[in-house]
Amino acid sequence: MLKNYEVESAHTWTGRVDSSTDFDSLRWHQWIKIIDLNDTSLKAFDGKFAFAFIGFECDHGIGLNKGRVGAAMGPESIRRELSNLPCQFSQDIKLFDAGNIVTYGLTLDQAQDCLSEAVNRVLELNMFPIVLGGGHETAFGHYKGLFKNFHPKKENIGIISFDAHFDTRPYKENGGTSGTMFRQIHDLNLENDEDFNFMVIGIQKHSNTKSLFNYAKENGIKYILSRETVNSSIPSLFEQIDEFISGVDHVYITICSDVFSTAFAPGVSAPTPLGVDPETAIVLIKHILSHDKAVSFDICEVSPRFDKDSTTASLASLLIFTVVTKVANIIEMNNKRRNKKIDKE
Repeated sequence: MLKNYEVESAHTWTGRVDSSTDFDSLRWHQWIKIIDLNDTSLKAFDGKFAFAFIGFECDHGIGLNKGRVGAAMGPESIRRELSNLPCQFSQDIKLFDAGNIVTYGLTLDQAQDCLSEAVNRVLELNMFPIVLGGGHETAFGHYKGLFKNFHPKKENIGIISFDAHFDTRPYKENGGTSGTMFRQIHDLNLENDEDFNFMVIGIQKHSNTKSLFNYAKENGIKYILSRETVNSSIPSLFEQIDEFISGVDHVYITICSDVFSTAFAPGVSAPTPLGVDPETAIVLIKHILSHDKAVSFDICEVSPRFDKDSTTASLASLLIFTVVTKVANIIEMNNKRRNKKIDKE
């Protein structure tokens, strides 16, 4: 049984109704189904493809990192923005709300362990996890759930993080924060004789110490500076991404909302005047997904208390919409190829 877990209320998913019978007119709030991950009668999904949303109501790591807390309320604000999105996919694609990990009274380590169990449970149910953070400490709990599922199969996981920060600061003396997760993942992999495959897109030089750049070089961390997403050609960025993905079995995509400038994402812990353009991020995300290796996704550090007009939550919902519709498109194309092959035979 999952600990510190709550089923999401169906009342969260409400919105405009254009039709209740025409699928092409439906919105996400009409298509999503609420599930309880602690329901032992749940069976693994056996349809074409399913996404499951998990909320991680935690910003302990941000507080420990001396940042602006508030991201624990992120899942609620993101769900509100997701509700009215149109179903731009076939009826074979299913959406499930898999509830929330609530972390009041827990240590950061305990909260991350709870999230890891929830992610692993979703994978066991044959669904694609989309985790709604929470601070970017979400990434360590999310990865541990993936690791628990894929490591026994000897399948490695490449992490592609969209972030202004490396988040690889030392942690062993004072414990983990929202700035240490990827060093913790590195150490977890080392302890288990697993390669560390990590790429960061959107790094800001003014937001990372020289020591962090040294750590990246020493440990083979690939990164693309924020300014390179403006000054370099898209094909050259694709080449770097392709080279990284070619060396891994699966890809986990994680986004910290502070990778975008405050013009697009004011509701974050560490706002910045500069950042990756969301349109560029969407192009890169679609390219990553086109490799058909993605197994999970999260969006972190959406903080409603600083979010003017729900701008950041709205951007988060558009990024999730991109992931869902692109993956759905890939599934549909693969099915068409499979059917053509069967017809030829």
